[in-house]
Amino acid sequence: MSAERYRHIRGSVATLPYHFVWCPKFRRKVLVGPVKTALRRWIAAKAADLSCEIVALEVMPDHVHLFLQAPPTHAPQHIVNQIKGYTSHELRAKFPVLKSRLPSLWSRSYYVGSAGVVSTATIQKYIEQQRKS
Repeated sequence: MSAERYRHIRGSVATLPYHFVWCPKFRRKVLVGPVKTALRRWIAAKAADLSCEIVALEVMPDHVHLFLQAPPTHAPQHIVNQIKGYTSHELRAKFPVLKSRLPSLWSRSYYVGSAGVVSTATIQKYIEQQRKS
């Protein structure tokens, strides 16, 4: 993660790391070679456009892992949908073979998990202690 632990945006301070995973339609192994290289570049460009900082990115032949820090102004659904939509459009324009092999590039589903600097148990304990103070 970045050297700065918290992101300061007008009116808020946040730490919002998200781990996303998504796959091509039918889990086809099409994310290889020049497609993989272009996909990495376009994910980075869209993440920057959304003010997200990529912590880790791995493109496998049949799925993508993206771990990033997000601003509190974007919901996880918005982030992944923007990235998937943009990369699908760009990849299918540059690589017409993807159009012929897949009705749409990405499956509609995705995984998102959040990672924090403290555990759920720590937060729960902190909140419970506030009642006693």
